[in-house]
Order: sequence, then C-alpha cells, then structure tokens
Amino acid sequence: MARLLLIFLLLVIAAQVGAEEFTFDEAEIEKNIWHLGGYAEVRPGLNLLDRNAAQSRLRYYGRHVDDTLPDFNGKLLLEGSLEKDWLKLFAQPSLDYANTRQSDSLKLTWYEAWVQAKPNEHFRFLAGKKSLRWGKGYAWNPVAFFDRPKNPDEPELSLEGYWMATADYIRSFDGSLQTVAFTPILLPQDHDLNHDFGSSDQINWGGKLYFLLYDTDIDLIMMGRGSRSASYGFDFSRNLATNFELHGELAWVVNTNRTVISTNGQQVTVSSDAVSWLLGARYLTGQDTTYILEYYRNGNGYTQAEMDMYYSQVNQAWVTCQQSGASSQLQRLGQNQSYGRPATMQDYLYLRIAQKEPWDILYFTPALTSIANLRDRSFSLAPELIYTGITNLELRLKGTALVGSPYSEFGEKQNDARIEFRVRYYF
Repeated sequence: MARLLLIFLLLVIAAQVGAEEFTFDEAEIEKNIWHLGGYAEVRPGLNLLDRNAAQSRLRYYGRHVDDTLPDFNGKLLLEGSLEKDWLKLFAQPSLDYANTRQSDSLKLTWYEAWVQAKPNEHFRFLAGKKSLRWGKGYAWNPVAFFDRPKNPDEPELSLEGYWMATADYIRSFDGSLQTVAFTPILLPQDHDLNHDFGSSDQINWGGKLYFLLYDTDIDLIMMGRGSRSASYGFDFSRNLATNFELHGELAWVVNTNRTVISTNGQQVTVSSDAVSWLLGARYLTGQDTTYILEYYRNGNGYTQAEMDMYYSQVNQAWVTCQQSGASSQLQRLGQNQSYGRPATMQDYLYLRIAQKEPWDILYFTPALTSIANLRDRSFSLAPELIYTGITNLELRLKGTALVGSPYSEFGEKQNDARIEFRVRYYF
C-alpha cells in the first residue's frame, strides 16, 4: 500500500510539471488542437462483514475472514484528444489497482478510444470504442441497450464502452419542432470483440431518433435482434421550471432470458418479454439543495418468491458444506451472478439530497443517498461529505449502511456497512 501511495504522489507531481511545461498562452494560439487531462485517486475502505448473509457465504466459504475487511483501491484515468478541422481522436484509458486480504490486482481498461469525422454541421461519423450513456435516468437507464449498466451507488462514474460504428445526422428548424437527430449504430460481437455483449457472433444494429419538441427532449431507441434480444425504448426530459426537471424512460425487451434457481437447486432458463420503466425528477431549491428522486420498475427482475427460493438454496448448501465439507452446490450457486447484481428485484426508489455550502462553508457539500427495494422493504443509506476547497483536489468521506431482514436483498448483501475515503486529484 505504501508503494502505491508513493506512485500516486509521483503521478500527481508529474501531472503538475506536465501542466506547466505544456501550457499555451491564448494570445499566441487560437485554439489548442490537443487536450490531456484526467485524474488520479486513492480510495481506502473498510467493510463490516455480515457472515450470515447469502453473498458472504457464497464468496467466503471454506476460508476464515475477519468481521472487518479493509481494502485499498487506486485509479489513474486519462483523457486525451486531438482535434484538427473536421477530424477528432479521443482516448480514455483507466489503470485500476485493487488490494484486499484475498487478492491484489492491477488492470488497464480502455474505456473509450475512437475517431470522429465531422465534415459539416449536419453530419458526424464515429468508429471505435465508445460509451453512449443513452437514457435520461440518473441512477438507472433501462433504454441504454448499447451500454453497460450503471452502478446506482456511483452513477456518475465513467463506464467502459463497446466497439462500434455510429453516425449522427442533425437538423434544426424554426417552430415547435426545433431539432431532429438520427443516430444509427453497428456493434460487432464475437469472442475477441465485445465478447461480453452477447453469446453469438453477430453484427448488432439499432439506433436512436431524437426530437426537441415543445422544449422537451424525446428519444426513440431500438436494437434489432442479434447477440441480445430485440429491444425498443422511449425516454423524455423536460424542464417544468428553471429549477424543476422531470424525466422518464420506458423499455420493452422481446423474449429475454432469465436464469432462475428451482426447488432442487438447479438453474432453469425462463424466457418472456420484459417491460421496464423509470420516472424521476430533479429539484433545486433557493437554498441550493438538490433533490433527485426516481422510481424504477425492473421488468426483468426477480419476484419475492424467486428470491426466497434462491436464499433458501444458499442456506441449504451452506449447511451441507458445514456438515460434510461438500461445496459443489455453493460453487454452482455462486456462479450465477444475476442474483447479486444491483437492482436484482422489480421495484426500487432512489433518493439523493445534496446541500451546497451549508452554513456558508465554502466548497463543502454534504449529501445523503438512499436506494430502497419496495418489495422486501430493505434499503441502503449512504451519507457523504465532499470538500473541493483545494485547487484540483476533491476529498470525499462516504459511509454506507445496508438495512434489511433475512431473505431481503440488502439484508443478504456481503456487508452490513462500509466506509471509505476518496482523494481525487484532477489535472
């Protein structure tokens, strides 16, 4: 850990020196054709383990672990672009370090890497690895068919994109219909390229049709059948007042597959259409308090009965392992990641409250975030304190408590609580 801290400090110093060496005077040059930025961060954390939770038993069976599990994470994320006339190159690599008592890893991931041509104001073509971030929701985006899902605990983090080819055709008008844009997409998938997008070698296709109509942003989105099921979506966003915004999404996925644990512990694949939707609002008060509220209906989520069966099978497999040492059933259950993903079930409520500079404390923002499972009445509660009073430096202290009874989603998570401190330096 000390070695990584030293590397982090050296990166910060190098970034400062680099910024001084490559600073251009605007009087000497009209526009920089290149840009280099990003951030470096360290994020130590401490987890309070729930030994009796299903996710703990699946992960730590056969091993002795303490009630408190520290971890240490580091990240160096770079953003570089080169733009000249109608051509632009962009790259966003991320170097991530993770250290726990059980593992130690260093991974390089290219979040984005693309080239874009813009021959005129109406056309734009792009090829490469891109994160589209479609949808109007803050914590969830059911219509983001060509994106990896957000983590609702950290929805603003950068996401790894997919390799694709896309274009934009944009037209503006006078009147109620102000803008129309069409964005087609081709996304190839095989064992080497976008291998985690689906299970078959396909050229996936789809697109988005955007309207700015009566001051309302509207998207019609579709994805043809290929590596994934055919999907159709709609989203909107409208400012009802300067400080009040309303948004929503609706997604229909045709004949999608879901893996369900049966009464004998076997995995069964169930196919059906899934309709998911989201409705949310963002409100800013005169005292600079921001409220974000969203309801999310996950049409592909598990029912309470299906979750109860899963937890029951985990407990039976755990008892068998303790009595006989046989862990094969725990291994099989642990391989199914669907039951441990965020928003596993069907009905969720997201609330975030952030207060800017309370009591006239400059650069200080406290916030509180909660995610509630409305079916089993379990929830997470995450207070945080953010300070940005030092140039290019952000300090954040965040705690998370998971509250729920046995056989509830948050009650069966790995941790009862977590606290972490994030230091992020922008350059």
